[in-house]
Formats: sequence, structure tokens, C-alpha cells
Amino acid sequence: MVKRNSAANSDAAAGWNYEAKVTEIEGIIARIETGELELEEVFDQFVQAVEYLRQCESFLQQRQQQVDLLIETLSDE
Repeated sequence: MVKRNSAANSDAAAGWNYEAKVTEIEGIIARIETGELELEEVFDQFVQAVEYLRQCESFLQQRQQQVDLLIETLSDE
């Protein structure tokens, strides 16, 4: 899990953007739903969407940890 957090941190430093990934996921879903993709393309797109979802989940978990730490810090004061 540490590796995924490290990767997410490097992604953030390289300009990774949560909203952009969500938009890409929505685009993938739309392409799959059209039914115009070959089966192999559907699988490839699905794999890409799952990876983006994992990145988003990691991002949100990191931010939740930051918020929890801030709340804890405020509670201690």
C-alpha cells in the first residue's frame, strides 16, 4: 500500500488531476455504452477505467487522512 501512496504522490506532483480522471472515466463508460467497440477494446477500456478508479480512490483516501489529521489537531487545541 505504501507503494500506491508513493505513486499517487508522484502523480500529484506531475500534475495529476482528480477531476480530469473522473472525466476520462465518464468518457470510457460512454464509449463502452455505445456498443460500437470491439470486445477487446471494451476490455482494454474497462482495465483503464479500473486503474483510473484506483488512482481516484487513493487520492481520496490521502485527502481523508489529511482532513482527519487536521480535525484531530484542532481537537487537541
